[in-house]
Amino acid sequence: MPRLGLRARITLAFTLGALFLSTILAGTTWALTRESILGQRESAVTRQAFRNAEVVQQQLAAGEEDTDLRAVLDSLDSETPSRAVVRDRYGTWTYQRTEFDEAAIPDDLLEMAEQGTASRMRVSVNGEPDLLIAVPLADGGLYFEFVPLTDAQNTLESLSTSLFGAALVTTLAGAAVGWWASRRTLRPLADVSMAAEAIAGGHLETRLGAVDDPDLGVLVSSFNHMAQVLEERIEQDNRFASDVSHELRSPLMTLSASIEVLSSRREEMPDASAQAAVDLMVADVARFKQLVEDLLEISRFDAGAARLDLSEIRPGELTTQSVAWSQSPDVPIELDTELAGVLIRADKRRLVRVITNLLDNARKYGGGATRVQVSKVPEGIQWAVEDGGSGVPEDERELIFDRFSRGAGSNRRAGSEGVGLGLSLVAEHVALHKGTVWVEDRPDGESGARFVIDLPVAWDEVTEHDDDGEDVP
Repeated sequence: MPRLGLRARITLAFTLGALFLSTILAGTTWALTRESILGQRESAVTRQAFRNAEVVQQQLAAGEEDTDLRAVLDSLDSETPSRAVVRDRYGTWTYQRTEFDEAAIPDDLLEMAEQGTASRMRVSVNGEPDLLIAVPLADGGLYFEFVPLTDAQNTLESLSTSLFGAALVTTLAGAAVGWWASRRTLRPLADVSMAAEAIAGGHLETRLGAVDDPDLGVLVSSFNHMAQVLEERIEQDNRFASDVSHELRSPLMTLSASIEVLSSRREEMPDASAQAAVDLMVADVARFKQLVEDLLEISRFDAGAARLDLSEIRPGELTTQSVAWSQSPDVPIELDTELAGVLIRADKRRLVRVITNLLDNARKYGGGATRVQVSKVPEGIQWAVEDGGSGVPEDERELIFDRFSRGAGSNRRAGSEGVGLGLSLVAEHVALHKGTVWVEDRPDGESGARFVIDLPVAWDEVTEHDDDGEDVP
């Protein structure tokens, strides 16, 4: 069975504690009350039985032959509906009802009465509880009286029902108190969890509020100190990356300009190796420049300075321009007809960067993009870039969106110019639009990967336009 959570364990402990205590109290109350009720009842009916035995003995001592013993038994005073049985000194039995006769008297009780010992015993007659009292008579006779205990039994059953209900209510109350106590006790931990989630989401300024509890105060102060140190460390790293990137831009621009001059005079170089060296320098400088630009962009996201510059764009035109500006301008585009004339609000620069990054990623690691699809879905718009490579293993489909992660496919491509920031920037740009990005297999069953971008769009707030810019009713 799965291990219960802390809140469930606290609630269960209160519930079991309440159940244990209520059971002990209910059992003790029932036992004491039972002994009290039965003790009082037995004492009362025993005194009554001895009085009735004296009356019967007086009648037998009179020695009148015409004495009707059955009538004497019927005339006995009784506070309860008891039944009397008499055996005279000759061994003759007289009783009021057949179910209360000598056969209903246990042998042990009969033997004790014959020995001259008054005694009593709880017996069952026809399934009903009775108290049987035996009283020896002076002339050698025996007097027995059956007293029903049904009313006492009903009283005890009512009491047990009440005690069971009280125990149940007490247990439920204990469970409620345990749930309330666990919720109140674990509330600081919930605050810690929320604060940790906020910090993980980039809100490094999140802190826990002060508490009066001295035990929890240590936890709060330690957490806040940890968050403060973490924020300072991340800010230092961000400043370092940003400063390094800015410092690299100036010499990089100079180096880039110099390389352009050399590249323009490449044909004038007499040696082929010099030309090849210039080509390598041009490629490395371009790669270096892209790295610096990506680092600057990443530093803006880390510093929380990235903001959307929203404008009205046409998804089809945006896709066409992105493909044309990429290094794979011949990739076919499939545009959903329902998006013709549709204008959405988004950051054009960032979306162009997203599409071009996916196209460059397909060119570097996927054998080149084979198709770009733009589709309208109920929740928004989806862009899909497919390639003809070997695909992305399932265990790498989330890892490749991490920074400086190039996946296993990049290792199979010697001399790849990628640095592992393109897909990370794609995820950052899409998340800034509150969208999602993922990679999957191609739906047509062919080898390759399919990168999908899903941006939410409130279609009820979107107005369609015709080609001349007029609103379509």
